[in-house]
Amino acid sequence: MPESRKVPDKPLPFWRTKKMSEMTPREWESLCDGCGRCCLNKLTDIDTGETVYTDVGCKLLDTTSCRCADYKNRQKKVHDCVRLTWRNIRRLTWLPPTCGYVLVASGQDLPWWHPLVSGSPETVHEAGISVRGKVSANEVDVPDRDLVDYIVKWPQRWPKGSRGKVRPK
Repeated sequence: MPESRKVPDKPLPFWRTKKMSEMTPREWESLCDGCGRCCLNKLTDIDTGETVYTDVGCKLLDTTSCRCADYKNRQKKVHDCVRLTWRNIRRLTWLPPTCGYVLVASGQDLPWWHPLVSGSPETVHEAGISVRGKVSANEVDVPDRDLVDYIVKWPQRWPKGSRGKVRPK
């Protein structure tokens, strides 16, 4: 290709060039793909430390958008809501493997369905990553003693076809 027609290289996105500690608050927040998996109730085995997911959503989880209905005040309203930071992200073993924070912290790139890559907040739902249509109950309606009846494995897995670098046809 003649030099005059050469397309300039696109600069690498911020999540590939910055340390998590260097990200602006806006950049940090944008790493969230809006899947809602972290907003599912989880149970931890006291003896083994193993964490399992349920398909019971937090009382603030909007199951259509898969986002927090009151993000700004979530920690005041939900006593065990964890604020993700670059300091704690590697220690939180219960985050799903599809989580943008987990992927970037481990040096991986974001997948095709992540809104920062696709340009659309809908691709996380199209790829089957989000909790949309998969939440069976709200924590307000399920007593803690009954959460064992709602244990599911899918939040800890990648849906078929979602790992590739490009959108499947």
